[in-house]
Amino acid sequence: MRVAIGFGSNVGDRTGHLAFGIARLSGRWRPQAVSSLYQSAPIGPVDQDPFLNAVAVFETADSPQAVLDHLLAVEQERGRTREVRWGPRTLDLDVLLYGREQVDLPSLTVPHPELTNRRFVLEPLVQAWPEATLPDGTPVADLLPAVIDQEITRLGSWGIPRWRTMWWAARRLVGGIG
Repeated sequence: MRVAIGFGSNVGDRTGHLAFGIARLSGRWRPQAVSSLYQSAPIGPVDQDPFLNAVAVFETADSPQAVLDHLLAVEQERGRTREVRWGPRTLDLDVLLYGREQVDLPSLTVPHPELTNRRFVLEPLVQAWPEATLPDGTPVADLLPAVIDQEITRLGSWGIPRWRTMWWAARRLVGGIG
């Protein structure tokens, strides 16, 4: 199953936190694509620094619940705490899409409930998975005009020219390979 994961960080070494997440997920699932990095203002009532955001697409045989469980473990491994709703995060990982399936579990809703409302999610998602659709068949790219007024900044690549090279560099960064 193709799964799209949203990445965010606004604490400390934001790029390092995102690279850590990419590396850990790539160790379990087959990476398909990764978006550029984007910067966005935080959402919610808590005063905090801007976020770095990206989307990566993986191929997995895991169930939606197993995907979520792995994401939560990787967040925790990177020092994520959940003390304040919409507060600062070392690493935030969200299941955006799970193929074209709709998932309604007590702990997980897919597509992500805010996916259609957030340019910092939609734009990198369309970049990483241009043909992505919602379960009802709506192309994700068709949702962008409704959020185009939201300010985000595309920062470009991760500083490494190709996805495969970025993946290997991320694995090295977190000690995944020698």
